[in-house]
Amino acid sequence: MILEPQGRLQKASLRARVTWLAAFCVAGAVALVSFGAYMIVRKSVYDALDESLRTRAVAVATGEKINTPDLVDKYPAAFLAAGDVKMGVLLADSGQLLYPQGAQRPPTAEEAWDVAQGERAEYIWTDHRTESRVIAVTYQRDQAIIIAQSMTPQRTTLAKLSVVLLLIGGAGVLLAAIAGTAVARTGLRPVQRLTEATERVANTGDLTPIPVSGDDELARLTHSFNAMLGAVAESQERQRRLVADAGHELRTPLTSMRTNLELLLASERPDAPTLSDEDKREIQSDVRAQLDELTTLIGDLVELAREDAPQVVQEPVDLVEVVERALDRARRRASNVAFDVQLQPWTLLGDSSALERAVLNLLDNAVKFSPAGSAVRLNLRQVGDGSAVVEVSDAGPGIADADLPHVFERFYRSSEARTLPGSGLGLAIVKQVAQRHGGTATAGRAPEGGALFTLRLPGRP
Repeated sequence: MILEPQGRLQKASLRARVTWLAAFCVAGAVALVSFGAYMIVRKSVYDALDESLRTRAVAVATGEKINTPDLVDKYPAAFLAAGDVKMGVLLADSGQLLYPQGAQRPPTAEEAWDVAQGERAEYIWTDHRTESRVIAVTYQRDQAIIIAQSMTPQRTTLAKLSVVLLLIGGAGVLLAAIAGTAVARTGLRPVQRLTEATERVANTGDLTPIPVSGDDELARLTHSFNAMLGAVAESQERQRRLVADAGHELRTPLTSMRTNLELLLASERPDAPTLSDEDKREIQSDVRAQLDELTTLIGDLVELAREDAPQVVQEPVDLVEVVERALDRARRRASNVAFDVQLQPWTLLGDSSALERAVLNLLDNAVKFSPAGSAVRLNLRQVGDGSAVVEVSDAGPGIADADLPHVFERFYRSSEARTLPGSGLGLAIVKQVAQRHGGTATAGRAPEGGALFTLRLPGRP
């Protein structure tokens, strides 16, 4: 057996893989939700900051004008510091930046001078050096107001949000792993029972069915496994019954043959009475008959033991040719019985040898019960439902009502047949061949009063 190389995940148990899968799925979902929530909150916070800066800038730009550098210097810097705001005035004509005395210098950018020169109405940017959000708006001719506000509060809020989302996500993944473990343990319990049952069957041969609960896929799998156990148990029972019946049937001819052989060997001793030539010929004839009986019985057992073989050899079969070959063999065995034959063309897919054996068994059975000078009727006809029947009837005593349900059982022999040669397996072989070809075998009474056996087979004309 060739084993393919397995990865680390494939070596893990199914329960562990289900747990990891649940954890990974939840982790992915939590990561996507957390990232989306963080980005939405981040945009909202920065948009609110920009709107706040824009409102302040518009209020300053439309309020009382500060026309001289002295007024800018005297602007109360404490008010700006209290609001964590930096403010200044850009003078485009002189290239100066005026801001209140004692306050921090607000950051500038090239685009802000474009606003002072009237090329832009406003410009907002982030100054990473001072971690500030800055806006420049038109103030007066060749002037622009610059207002900068620290982004530290917003970034602190976003950092706290990141920690909260991370903790929530971690808790969600942990809960998902716990839930996945619980679900895997509960959901895979039937699989564990199946595993234990297969190990029990392999180690002990115990075919006790597994209890089934629920109606899901695992329950249906358990039903199928129990059906398989039932089939195995039935097969084992058939094998045990076959061996027991075969041993019983083989014992009689073997005992008789041993007795005859011991008698022949004893007659060869010097001090033993001798047998006449006629007695020796009778004993030899009995031994040959017993050998023939054993050969037939062993052949029948081999045929019945083919249940584990493929159902049927799929080849085109002309049923008329099969019946004619079986009929020729039956005629050579029965010279005191006539055959009334009517055949209609019929073909099917199957095993010609097995079909010939089944028809021959029906003919031999009819000959065995037919009185001398009577006729065995053989009829192959179409029945119009996509099948044809092979009917074999005799003029014998027929089948008793008590025997009809059992005639196709292995080794079953009616009271009338116990005194006649045979193994009790011929009709069981007929039924087995019919089932292998998708057909049926039935027994009944013929209009003449004898037995009527019908072999129904699918096919086409």
